[in-house]
Amino acid sequence: MNLACLIFVMLFHHSFAAEFDSSKPVELKGTVTRLDWVNPHAWIYLDVKDEKGNVTSWGCELGSPNLLMRNGWGRDSLKAGDVVVVNGSRAKDGSNIANARTVRLADGKRIFNAGSSETSLNRGLSQKKEQDSQGRSMSAVR
Repeated sequence: MNLACLIFVMLFHHSFAAEFDSSKPVELKGTVTRLDWVNPHAWIYLDVKDEKGNVTSWGCELGSPNLLMRNGWGRDSLKAGDVVVVNGSRAKDGSNIANARTVRLADGKRIFNAGSSETSLNRGLSQKKEQDSQGRSMSAVR
């Protein structure tokens, strides 16, 4: 990656706390309209019906495609028309944007996001520490 690209990514990438409010949890059950597999974050777009039947469109930020692939996601994990439940944190500005902490598919399979949320980052660090400690203990046995 050249220096100009690196600077661009650093300038326009945001932290979770800059855009999302962890004290404003959302649970969205909706129909996938699109999955954008882009850096620095992939996005799921949903149409969500309220109790009166009104449809509202939402955008849900995921982790980077690289992190998602390492957690079992692929470009074809979700398709337009799939019904999902997304749990996450709403945007600070109150817009219909959320950081997806978890996504549950129609078959009930729950996928952890590996996104930029504070919870996802802490979970990832804990898993990494556990893997590292297991790796060290195994190598010590050899």
